[in-house]
Amino acid sequence: MIDLAPLARHLVGTPLANWANSLQARLDGKMAKGHGDLQRWQGALDALPALEASEIDLVHGFTLNNDCDLETRAALREALMGLSPWRKGPFDLFGVHVDTEWRSDWKWSRVAPHLNLTGKRVLDVGCGNGYYQWRMLGAGADSVIGIDPNWLFFCQFQAIQRYLPALRAWHLPFALEDLPANLEGFDTVFSMGVLYHRRSPIDHLMALKDCLVKGGELVLETLVIVGDAQQVLVPEDRYAQMRNVWFLPSVPALELWLRRAGFSDVRCVDVSTTSLDEQRSTDWMRYQSLADFLDPADPSKTLEGLPAPMRAVIVARK
Repeated sequence: MIDLAPLARHLVGTPLANWANSLQARLDGKMAKGHGDLQRWQGALDALPALEASEIDLVHGFTLNNDCDLETRAALREALMGLSPWRKGPFDLFGVHVDTEWRSDWKWSRVAPHLNLTGKRVLDVGCGNGYYQWRMLGAGADSVIGIDPNWLFFCQFQAIQRYLPALRAWHLPFALEDLPANLEGFDTVFSMGVLYHRRSPIDHLMALKDCLVKGGELVLETLVIVGDAQQVLVPEDRYAQMRNVWFLPSVPALELWLRRAGFSDVRCVDVSTTSLDEQRSTDWMRYQSLADFLDPADPSKTLEGLPAPMRAVIVARK
């Protein structure tokens, strides 16, 4: 059983206290329904060797170090490999380099200079396996709660947390829709790589705003296109072979959406084209990746003939 009592204790006296007290029952109920692969993934978690980090670096990357013999390191690698595919990272754990599909550290290096997370309560919506949660703690956040309904990502987070049990990071296998309305309890809310999967992007922005305290900050990262404030791409079917991509706005259009949703001080802090070095197949994620989704004759376009992935980071205030 995942014990959420430390989370509830930490949030006593905050606007999130009542919600936190309800989480254990909700999590237990969700885990009781489970997932067909949970038993296999739990076996990988049970196989993780007992190790204690003597050196922790969450500032320059994600690195845990300690003396570790070759046999233990091999057992660690095998257990972690049992939780493949690993998409967000990389993680360096006691000499095992988890070379994930995404170089998420590159994205973090573009986002982090524009933030002040010191002492903040943070919500990471669509947190994946929690890589950014650890980096947020490294940037000074008081606590970070991540939500993502994907069970494999949940198990990957549990594997990492096994070696950082005292840090204030929690992963809940919930969707944003599972949170109460008007929660208004987080200083900073992240939504990275989520908006384009939403059928109603404005509703998503409004829901994110409802999670923030007055004056709180939203950090939004999403796919964009080049264009003016009225330019939005709606794929006919797939985008870069993804079926569930609905809206790719231009940066001015996205900024307009945020203002219409009630945000102020809206500013774009980064725009970057995703490179084949930033997203690729590895031993830890052996399925197709970005190179397979671009036109081989013109990598500035997807296989569908649409503009290749370009991402923007927008910061706004409630």
